[in-house]
Amino acid sequence: MEKKKLVLIGNGMAGIRTIEEILKLLPDQFDITVFGKEPYPNYNRIQLSKVLQGDTEIKDITLNEWQWYEDNGILLYPGETVTKVDKDNKKVYTDKGKETPYDHLIIATGSNPFMLPLPGADKEGVTAFRDIEDCEKMIDASKNFKRAAVIGGGLLGLEAARGLLNLGMEVDVIHLADYLMERQLDRPAGELLQKELESQGMNFYLEKQTAEITGKKRVTGLKFKDGGAIPADLVVMAVGIKPNVSLAQESGVEVNRGVVVNDHMETSVPNIYAVGECAEHKGMVYGLVAPLYEQGQALAKHICGMNHQGYKGSVLSTQLKVSGVDVFSTGLINETAETKSIKVFDEWQNTYKKILVKDDKLTGAVLFGNTTEGTKLKSLITKGANVEEYLESQQGADDGESIVASMSDDEVICGCNGVSKGTIVDAIKAEGLSSVEEVKGATNASRSCGTCKNLVSELLTDTLGDEYEADTKESICACTDLTRDEVVIEIKEKGLTHTKEVMNVLEWKTEEGCSKCKPALNYYLGMINPKEHEDERESRFVNERLHANIQKDGTYSVVPRMYGGVTNAEDLRTIADVAEKYEVGMIKLTGGQRIDLLGVKKEDLPNVWKDLGMPSGYAYGKSVRTVKTCVGAEFCRFGTQDSTGMGIQLEKKFEGLNTPHKVKMGVSACPRNCAEGGIKDVGVVGLDGVWEVYVGGNGGTELRKAELLVKVKSQEEVLEYTAAFLQYYRENASYLERTSHYVERVGIEHIQEIVSDDQLRKELNDRMDEALGIYKEPWNEVLESETTLKDLYEKVATK
Repeated sequence: MEKKKLVLIGNGMAGIRTIEEILKLLPDQFDITVFGKEPYPNYNRIQLSKVLQGDTEIKDITLNEWQWYEDNGILLYPGETVTKVDKDNKKVYTDKGKETPYDHLIIATGSNPFMLPLPGADKEGVTAFRDIEDCEKMIDASKNFKRAAVIGGGLLGLEAARGLLNLGMEVDVIHLADYLMERQLDRPAGELLQKELESQGMNFYLEKQTAEITGKKRVTGLKFKDGGAIPADLVVMAVGIKPNVSLAQESGVEVNRGVVVNDHMETSVPNIYAVGECAEHKGMVYGLVAPLYEQGQALAKHICGMNHQGYKGSVLSTQLKVSGVDVFSTGLINETAETKSIKVFDEWQNTYKKILVKDDKLTGAVLFGNTTEGTKLKSLITKGANVEEYLESQQGADDGESIVASMSDDEVICGCNGVSKGTIVDAIKAEGLSSVEEVKGATNASRSCGTCKNLVSELLTDTLGDEYEADTKESICACTDLTRDEVVIEIKEKGLTHTKEVMNVLEWKTEEGCSKCKPALNYYLGMINPKEHEDERESRFVNERLHANIQKDGTYSVVPRMYGGVTNAEDLRTIADVAEKYEVGMIKLTGGQRIDLLGVKKEDLPNVWKDLGMPSGYAYGKSVRTVKTCVGAEFCRFGTQDSTGMGIQLEKKFEGLNTPHKVKMGVSACPRNCAEGGIKDVGVVGLDGVWEVYVGGNGGTELRKAELLVKVKSQEEVLEYTAAFLQYYRENASYLERTSHYVERVGIEHIQEIVSDDQLRKELNDRMDEALGIYKEPWNEVLESETTLKDLYEKVATK
């Protein structure tokens, strides 16, 4: 049967979600063409604030990579705008002269930011906050200017303001109403929010109306209608959005505020549909992701000919995505003569909860400070639950029962994607899912804003019981109940930057943490934000803190770097001189082909390093240590490859890389494997015309043979695949988890699948390069710091 031609105008979240749903239902029934105005694949627009806040990067918010379009046979035209729809002949035309026929046409053109028609709004330095380009404008401005003014104290404005604060700008927020987010919050919650944001550094001008943007070519400030004025180098307008309906209007499709659609998302023109922020359903235009996804599901079923009641509208909810602030609202937010309310205000904990009840039914909720009940309340309000049902569930919560345990199967866990408890539980059971990430991949739950991840985790616990607890629900230490994955997610989502901040925000049970969680948090913070994170020396183990290995007699051992185990006469003379001068107790060759100087006094360490004049051998840290090599093809009768050169390249590339545990490598030039790569974290074996890369080996107390990761032909490929493996290990292993345990836990097949994907491998290499880009030679760093010398190496008299 000939495939139907399906054309999507708009490469955003609503349109692509519709395509995803269609592919699930009828994967081979349509030839799909997508036109997108922006030059990017489909990305998560609601995460832009996190990009601006520095919590993540643009590449990390991509929902579907280029490969996804190829894998599904979708013809994507990025950076190309549809300018005309010929509804009579069923064709669309683009600004690049393309003519494409269709059987079904979906208009998903989204919305445009509303720009106030103020005098001076066209000046340089005035921007909206709507897409990646706007985001980049603000980031660029922060590098050269200091003062930012955000017009709009609603959700988007506050997220923009928080991001600009993170970028180091002084931020004023100008808002027309007398309290913040007046459409989503009641006055008490709005005032609590203002107080919290003021403590973070935001400055507010409430009940202010901007009259003019001042400046000649570039903005210099704002004037208000009451005569006041403030200086500003950057003005961000975040006062709302309006549906982008111009194409539909010009094409003869009925438009009111948005493109008018029925329950099946059909427009006034046959075979033309509209979905997302550009669509108007029963007089409502939605700007939140959950309704748009619900529309997409309904449209997909209609286009695929499935029996479906269609889209019936949505109950709205809002969750503010600002670091350090938890705010949630859903349904009605203000009392009326017909409503009663349940209110709890805890001034000590700085939390506020209001639940509105009308005719014994829950109708709305506002939460500040603690939003864990948000998803539950939204679900109850959506189904019109009786207040008694909520109170009974509260009793269960008071008894320590999980919130998800009391939810029925049809209640929604992930509001953004409309995924119910029953759907997730069925997927866990049917597909053997055992992690939040696996649930996310299988059901889309927690794929968008991510605020339901804790509920998904609870559902895994509730479904799998001890099995989940034993395998994955392992807190990183007794100071917290959170797992490694949950902590990493929270650090990313909340933009946390210091171990103390993590402990405070995530409510650590102990004030100072412990020797297990402190170095782990320091590692996770550095792994997530390698450029921004300032290493916290006090969180490291003593060997890492002092850059030498402490011995049982209180002295230290020093290991200078010898790339690939290669040295020369000059270095050997220097080592001998230093050993004699400082009366080194023993000179010992290590198993990693280096020289260990044992018995050095703590106060002599800096001068030993200074006199050696060599890089640190990193024999003390959780990092890449040594690359053992055989003599290779240059000297060995059996060698077929330059193993020494390969080993030196590996060691120089990954020198100083922080890893969850120590990493050792070995490179051999033939199957005789003299460098013992079969029991290394990374083992490389050179054969005639090919290199074999093995990973996950261990020669310690738990001997484990390394497993073959890949066979490649060039040294460049060895570096590329090794980098991809190490970076994936860095990002996903628990702190202090050896590669041997990690590979065994996740399976070599899974890792092979990841590193064999060209796009993923490139991304891992990019992040590896970023991590390596911050490397500083630790011994030199100490020698250059008088403070460190004084603090850590007392009795030192530098010579």
